[in-house]
Amino acid sequence: MIKACIFDMDGVIVDSAKYHFLAWQRLAADLSITFTEEDNEKLKGLSRVDSLERILEKGDLQLDNDTKLALMDQKNQWYLESIKEMKPEEVLPGVREFLVSLQENGIGIALGSSSKNAQLILEKCNLTTFFKSVIDGNKVTFSKPDPEVFLKGASELNVSPKDTVVFEDAIAGVAAANSGGFFSVGIGDAASLTEARIVIPGFENFTLSALQSIVEDQQNN
Repeated sequence: MIKACIFDMDGVIVDSAKYHFLAWQRLAADLSITFTEEDNEKLKGLSRVDSLERILEKGDLQLDNDTKLALMDQKNQWYLESIKEMKPEEVLPGVREFLVSLQENGIGIALGSSSKNAQLILEKCNLTTFFKSVIDGNKVTFSKPDPEVFLKGASELNVSPKDTVVFEDAIAGVAAANSGGFFSVGIGDAASLTEARIVIPGFENFTLSALQSIVEDQQNN
């Protein structure tokens, strides 16, 4: 029944979101804009361009395009300096075991992330061998909640969205999965991920058989 699984990166596979937060916070401080963890939550699933626009809106700043590009480059430089030090131990609990189970059962695995550095993170965390397809910010035109990133992943795996599960920790990502016709699984807080078909706290002690049972029950109801 399940032919493929597509995973978001930040907050689902690794906690690289904290590095994004620190880089955006540093950039915002340079612009005299206060940027909190609560503000950062609102950027989940958004592209780099959209994230910067949200921060500038918060500071009521209007900048020309060249300045925006320079700011995004600076933020990305700080972020890259951080993730270059990432290690395999930073993969979130249970993720590697779950990926092994999918691989052993012949289920296609793809990454669907707005990050333009997804490939580097996979390499640093020794995860590249699991993913048959990596769709990141370098391969898409539209950011979530547009379903483009997941539709491209399903296409590369040669599977239909209805046979594919998407794992997301962001409201925009869940919306993208739902609008694309995928079975959405929220990772994290059920109170905020209300549109997900199901929500789990993480992959620790979560098995493929449990996922298959949940999907089957949902589709039969």
